[in-house]
Amino acid sequence: MASHVVTPEDVLESLMNDGTIDGIRMKIIAQLKANEDMKKNTMMMVEQSKVLNTPGAEKKTKRELFDALRRELETPVLEKASKAVWELILDNNGLGKEITETVERVYCRLSGQDLPPPPPPSSEGQQKENEKEENIGREEGKKAKEMDISESLSRKRSFGDMRMQGADVVVNGSSKQFPVVSDDGAQTSSKPKT
Repeated sequence: MASHVVTPEDVLESLMNDGTIDGIRMKIIAQLKANEDMKKNTMMMVEQSKVLNTPGAEKKTKRELFDALRRELETPVLEKASKAVWELILDNNGLGKEITETVERVYCRLSGQDLPPPPPPSSEGQQKENEKEENIGREEGKKAKEMDISESLSRKRSFGDMRMQGADVVVNGSSKQFPVVSDDGAQTSSKPKT
């Protein structure tokens, strides 16, 4: 059975219909807003703007200043923003990787194929994986030790059990018997074991 040909338009339509594109757009916007370099560059451009630094700028209305600033700075600010967005999209570790994996998943679903196996980890990725496994091993060792301790504590007799049975204690080489106290406060004694 041959699978039908899935076009890029099919994948894009599916991503648009299920809200994935909107989700990615929101992530890109959030990352752009958090980009300190973009903020600093934009603020520097505004501070050095011809519109704000020409004589008589203080006499203009806010609307006039805003429109003039937009005409002057819109293109260079959008160029910087566009470059930053492409860097996010093409990033092999962050959002770019997420986008690639999402597109592959949708393509496979639409074409009826199984998802391809994940690529083998790089040497850096392998090192991180090894460290992760070592940490898991340490955690499992700690848990096993904690379980051993709790098991041994649960096997030990409680003070109440010892009080009910009486206890023989060897003091200075001789066996000494302690009285057994019942719940009503009466003392009884038991014979020392020989």
